[in-house]
Amino acid sequence: MTESIAVGSPAPVAEEHSGDYWVRPADLSDPSDAAAVVALLDAYARDPMGDAQGLPQAAQEALIPGLRAFPGCLVLLAGRGTDAVGLAVCFPGFSTFRARPILNIHDLAVLPAHRGQGVGTKLLAAVEAEARRRGCCKLTLEVRGDNPPARSLYARCGFGPGSSAGEPVQSLFLEKRLA
Repeated sequence: MTESIAVGSPAPVAEEHSGDYWVRPADLSDPSDAAAVVALLDAYARDPMGDAQGLPQAAQEALIPGLRAFPGCLVLLAGRGTDAVGLAVCFPGFSTFRARPILNIHDLAVLPAHRGQGVGTKLLAAVEAEARRRGCCKLTLEVRGDNPPARSLYARCGFGPGSSAGEPVQSLFLEKRLA
């Protein structure tokens, strides 16, 4: 697994620098950003908290066109210098109870060599800023129960159980895979 992935120059607009790391929206029409997104997601898929396997070639080829075609998709890159070291991939949803948009963090990944250095926190802060800009009423995400570092990060950033009638309620993420 590589420790960083080279990308094009960081974009001057909507970019946030903090310490040595930057966070900015990925330009999925830029070949170097697109390659960084695929490489980072492939590295995440190879991680034990992913599927412990790389992305299949067909998924690698379809990923960027699929993300570009998905309305409201948000992809953020985090990096140092010209190297991408993390990303967040988010998709919009809608809260019927609040009649407002939500933003779901589908993937949050930081390369192992850069974990514990605030990159995930910077990515989550940038996602939250964009969700607020979009008028979202909440952010959602799923996390594996056997991933204490990620759960700790999310708790530090304010994520926790939902609520119903003012009482905390833990939602379960269920799936039914379709071929």
